[in-house]
Amino acid sequence: MAVVSIVKSFQDLDVWQKAFSVSLEVHKVTLEFPKIEQYALADQMRRASKSICANIAEGFSKQLYSKPKFKRFLQMAMASGNEMLVWLMYAHELGYISGETYERWEQQYTSVCKMLNALHSKA
Repeated sequence: MAVVSIVKSFQDLDVWQKAFSVSLEVHKVTLEFPKIEQYALADQMRRASKSICANIAEGFSKQLYSKPKFKRFLQMAMASGNEMLVWLMYAHELGYISGETYERWEQQYTSVCKMLNALHSKA
């Protein structure tokens, strides 16, 4: 028999947990980017990665009275996930992150985007 977990808050969502985890890693690593990138690429990466988590959380609170608003916030989270894929390419090509880090984060953000798409379809 499958165990069904009850989602009481956005923090219970697997997609939020995954996005939050990688977001923390992105934040820490981008603090080590060159000074010239701290208010450019590093800042963009930190903002986009956190935006995914924030949009999931905000959308979750709106689902009780508006499914369309919840879906809109999930769409914004997906957009930020795709934005992260672009920033990762820049960071890798500019030599700010290793190939290993790029591959790991690319897989994580691709997974987050797929999870968000699935949640959006169900909402």
